[in-house]
Amino acid sequence: MAREEALGDGLSDQGHRHRQARGEAFVTYSLLRARRFLRTRHFALSFVTGAALALAAVSPSYAAAKIQHLISPGGIEAWFVQDATVPLIAMEYSFAGGSAQDPPDKSGVANMVGDLLDEGSGDLDSKTFHERLDRRAIELSFNATRDTLRGSLRMLRDNKDEAFDLLRMALTSPHFDAADVERIRSQVVSGLRRETTNPTSLASRKFLEVAFGGHPYGRQSNGNLDSVPTITVADMKDYVGRVLAKDGLKIAVVGDIDPATLGKLLDHTFGALPAKANLTPVADVEAAKPPQRAFVTLDVPQTVITFGGPGLKRSDPNFMAAYVVNHILGGGGLSSRLYREVREKRGLAYSVYESLLWMEHSALFIGNTGTRADRAGDTIDALEKEVRRIAEEGPTQKELDEAKSYLKGSQMLALDTSSKLAQALLQYQQDKLPIDYIEKRNAIVDAVTLDDAKAAAKRLWGQGLLTVVVGRAPQAAAQPAAVPATKSN
Repeated sequence: MAREEALGDGLSDQGHRHRQARGEAFVTYSLLRARRFLRTRHFALSFVTGAALALAAVSPSYAAAKIQHLISPGGIEAWFVQDATVPLIAMEYSFAGGSAQDPPDKSGVANMVGDLLDEGSGDLDSKTFHERLDRRAIELSFNATRDTLRGSLRMLRDNKDEAFDLLRMALTSPHFDAADVERIRSQVVSGLRRETTNPTSLASRKFLEVAFGGHPYGRQSNGNLDSVPTITVADMKDYVGRVLAKDGLKIAVVGDIDPATLGKLLDHTFGALPAKANLTPVADVEAAKPPQRAFVTLDVPQTVITFGGPGLKRSDPNFMAAYVVNHILGGGGLSSRLYREVREKRGLAYSVYESLLWMEHSALFIGNTGTRADRAGDTIDALEKEVRRIAEEGPTQKELDEAKSYLKGSQMLALDTSSKLAQALLQYQQDKLPIDYIEKRNAIVDAVTLDDAKAAAKRLWGQGLLTVVVGRAPQAAAQPAAVPATKSN
């Protein structure tokens, strides 16, 4: 698995940082969940002392666990692993749609819905709803990605009935009370204002514009300062009515619960949702062709460089070869070529990473680094040189063997908790992979040949880079920063 966050909020639903590049599914949502959970006024110590400790429990058996295809009495389907190692249940679920379903002039609707679904529902106001969560150490959260509205539910086994009932209320009868809407809106707007001076956020936004233009993927999932103030309760209720439906629902459950009990809970939780979603069609799109370069002026001492280009969709037959060779170039942390060339050999940056990002209707490779303003040109040259070298020559056999060994060996660590496994199983469903993919995955990695890797490298990087640079204008970067005058005493 791999982390979702690549370039701040701009691409936070799909990318990942190299330090957490453990596989091909973008499934870890812990930082976003923590941020959203902590922003509420009712966070209780019981969550830390109860559920958080249980969530940290390790079960080495998960990677080899038997995955069941469960169908509830009411026809709700889920991938399910029964495990009583710890008295915990973790469920990940998603609805097809995501921020790509935002109206063109109101980007940020899905993000607002995700922030507000747990702000009061049924006969409970926001304060009471969160008190119920806190009292039972239940973690409930939602997150709008580009293609899905994803959610997470975690609880101790003994609290499962209340946990699933609270989720049912959040999905079927959210309040969207005016006071809660304005409170969340002000938080979103505040974050968007901070982004206007954040070079990484600006680079992300510009990169999406360059890559996807007017396609829904070119818009920010969290909206913008023009769109978010115009989002109404009616917009959010319309989104819920169109997106939250059973035909686009995917579920993964791991934990201490038997199939019969889980089936009843799934029917109770999701059974009342509409049978069919009413989604606006989203066209397939290929990212803009490299090479292209864009510059955003911002008076900051460190220049941020975001680079990338068209990638391979998850369904592409050569995807695994691309994934392995990408690990060699920029996804392998301290062992990657970009890290060695940019940091170790030239000392141009503290870190540099690059990863594959795939969505329902497109795919990218994308990376990021930061450097001194007066070294930006050298850094871009180093990036382009190394990308061109691997595109022309491909990796060595030694690099390929080491990358495959790492990717196979890291699989167990990537699936060592109930939460990680549930996240992975949900992503595998979204990627339309078979239910026994975990068992087959290492053999698929092993099957990648040197010729496969070279062909994938040429396909990914043979055209060069889309590059976005955010920082001081080149002429300003060449000059030392002005030192403010001081008064003498």
